[in-house]
Amino acid sequence: MKRSIYTLLFCFALSFTSFGQSHINGFPGQSSQAQLQLEDKFDKLLSKKNIGEAIREYSAKPHHLGSAQGKIVAESIRRRFASYGWDARIETYQVLFPTPKNRLLELIAPTKFTALLKEPAFPEDATSGQEGQLPTYNAWGADGDVTGQLVFVNFGLPEDYEVLKRYGIDIKGKIVIARYGRSWRGIKPKIAWEHGAIGCIIYSDPKEDGYYQGDVYPKGPFKNEHTVQRGSVMDMVVYPGDPLTPNEGATEKAKRIDRSEAPTILKIPVLPISYHDAQPLLAALGGPVAPAEWRGALPLTYRIGPGQAQVHLKVESNWDIVPAYNVIAKIKGSVYPDEWVIRGNHHDAWVNGADDPVSGLAALLEEAKAIGTLYKSGIRPKRTLVYCAWDGEEQSLLGSTEWAEYHAAELQKKAVAYINSDGNSRGFLGAGGSHALENLVDGISRSVKDPQTGATVYERLKARDIVRAGTAKQKKELIKKDTLALSALGTGSDYSAFLQHLGIPSLNLGYGGEDEGGDYHSIYDSYDDYVRFKDSDFSYGVTLSQTAGRAALRLANADVLPFDFTSLRRRISGYVQELSQLADQLRESYAVQNTLVSDKYYQLAADPREKLQIPELKPEVPKFEFGSLKSALDSLDAAAIALSGKTQAAGGNPRARAALNQLLFQAEKSLLSDEGLPHRPWYRHTIYAPGFYTGYGVKTLPGIREAIEQGKWDEAKHQTEVVTAAILRLARQLGKINQQQYLSQVK
Repeated sequence: MKRSIYTLLFCFALSFTSFGQSHINGFPGQSSQAQLQLEDKFDKLLSKKNIGEAIREYSAKPHHLGSAQGKIVAESIRRRFASYGWDARIETYQVLFPTPKNRLLELIAPTKFTALLKEPAFPEDATSGQEGQLPTYNAWGADGDVTGQLVFVNFGLPEDYEVLKRYGIDIKGKIVIARYGRSWRGIKPKIAWEHGAIGCIIYSDPKEDGYYQGDVYPKGPFKNEHTVQRGSVMDMVVYPGDPLTPNEGATEKAKRIDRSEAPTILKIPVLPISYHDAQPLLAALGGPVAPAEWRGALPLTYRIGPGQAQVHLKVESNWDIVPAYNVIAKIKGSVYPDEWVIRGNHHDAWVNGADDPVSGLAALLEEAKAIGTLYKSGIRPKRTLVYCAWDGEEQSLLGSTEWAEYHAAELQKKAVAYINSDGNSRGFLGAGGSHALENLVDGISRSVKDPQTGATVYERLKARDIVRAGTAKQKKELIKKDTLALSALGTGSDYSAFLQHLGIPSLNLGYGGEDEGGDYHSIYDSYDDYVRFKDSDFSYGVTLSQTAGRAALRLANADVLPFDFTSLRRRISGYVQELSQLADQLRESYAVQNTLVSDKYYQLAADPREKLQIPELKPEVPKFEFGSLKSALDSLDAAAIALSGKTQAAGGNPRARAALNQLLFQAEKSLLSDEGLPHRPWYRHTIYAPGFYTGYGVKTLPGIREAIEQGKWDEAKHQTEVVTAAILRLARQLGKINQQQYLSQVK
């Protein structure tokens, strides 16, 4: 695989005489050269050594939300920003945070076993035996003391429960055990509760991450038998942040709902365990042998259950209000001080967090140091830069969400864009975000070199995609493709409140793909693990600094902000086509299922001994043409094309540019819905949202898509009207940007 990638990269590199750029979108004339010279100075100020030292310092001790060490880390970050020349302060919010008081998991029949629920220290990992580590647990499950039969539910997805139904297995009143993977962890207990389960256990199977994949830690990077993935199971697809203060910043004086009323706190106890602790439970199961695709890599026969297997699960938490320390640093813009470019990465960790989040935080701090050095030399950004280190991200985006909710009015007026990163490692560029920023990121990806190959990060990513393509046709299409595509964003990191609640254009950036292993949210996410298996010389830390730093600097200094709404229109059109295909596939699938059910019914009905109920048939799927939505996209297309030709008119008029830029960065807010998404109005963006049953995974055009998936045809029709109205609002917003209108504002 690697040889093929590097061969392709060599071929691509031959076609380039230089990795440099002569022109940058948004920088007409000589301003492109000035910006490129600035970026060259910026690059020379970045240091792998500094990034490595920051990772070592901030992962030296456990520093979770609400801990004394968490406050020490926040104060240290504030001092760093201040020493770099930034105006830095800590904003504190008071948030709910459950930590374990009691955890017990026992197999009580047909044999006895008590789970260890602990990860051992290793001499090869200097921080793995420290005091102050949070135990292995899932935050935001309910307190509970339950006993019941055990059922294996595979990954715990909706389709897995369809399989259980076919086997005639009802989980009502039972405890389920699901394996990590294929969805965000919080979806598993949510679906289990909806099916009547009284408790949920989540384990890591070695097939996904363990000895089946390679050597286990500390010899290799994969999960050893005792490793456990901590994590939040909050139902944050309803809303993230503090469960007690939805839509309001969690200050000391904030109005709080009662914990029993918080819809994002789960209703059953949940506990994560290792595959060491899972093996006796799975071995005790009776019932049918699990389907082949359900079987993991443990040395046992995977059965569904329940048989005689019974377990006792007890989880009790301390439900405390704790401080969340957000570090906010600013450099005031020289031309547009009331236009903010915001850059963020969280600083809190489940334990030591060298990879998640400190590797990304270290890159952010190195950017801030370089920008501060330029500032001290007299080079100021045109727009205000706001660099943020968030607290409480691991518990479901607490710090960033509370800050965004508290400052919502100001942010909606001033925020040009939000640029996020999280953990960072060796490998390939991962970039997602607002599709109108696609050209911005494409240009950046062609100007940053990959430290392993010397090619641009764009060409390395393209080569990988070509090698991985499944068919010759796909390979040819990828070879012809000449632009980077931003992935759509669901949730799982600190961009959610900015993009999906406030409509602020957002990006999520990072590197990875050559960093396999099971340290995630365990005590082994340590400096020792990071330098052995992630980014040994911190080269990709510099690469992230170059990538995110360019995004921040180009947005801060652009004469005309580099938004390209033709990219957005093209991507939305693709999503509409997907919806048409989804409806057609459902129609065909339902017709086949109804035919099979009906045929079976009539066969049995011919036997007078059978006592049958009329079968429940799938509903008829209406024909979705999406004519009005497609017409709105035509209007958007015309406005976007016209815009691309008219922005040049503002080039020589500073006041006209200012008026134009205001319209450009406010445009994404046109895509917000006042009523929000069905059943979760906190999420207001009509194009991007986490799926109600996917968690982190994105659903594009979510209101329409999920209504179709759930067979809610009237809701699908209404949501189509909502999205159509949003796209028409955006088209009208872009239509305002014509020479007569914006120049009339500045005469």
